[in-house]
Amino acid sequence: MKMRSCGIILLLFALITCALILVRTQYQARHLFIELERAQTEARQLEVAWSQLQLDQSILSKHERIQVNAMKELNMMPVTADRTQYLATGIKKVDVK
Repeated sequence: MKMRSCGIILLLFALITCALILVRTQYQARHLFIELERAQTEARQLEVAWSQLQLDQSILSKHERIQVNAMKELNMMPVTADRTQYLATGIKKVDVK
């Protein structure tokens, strides 16, 4: 009888230990799942922000916009032939016959 009660106590202890391990494992799994969802949400937000930045870059790098801003804000003008200056390099041309 004593042996049987020791066996029952041992089984009860093993059962309680397994139950506690199960509860802890479920808690960890729930915590990791929540962390995964947060990371996925952040990844989606970063993708949206990246798409917006790419759109902004394409808009800001258009040639017409750059030219208009250069003329308005920097007082730049297009190059014309009468405003072009040519520099001589000092190299003489040799006629080949």
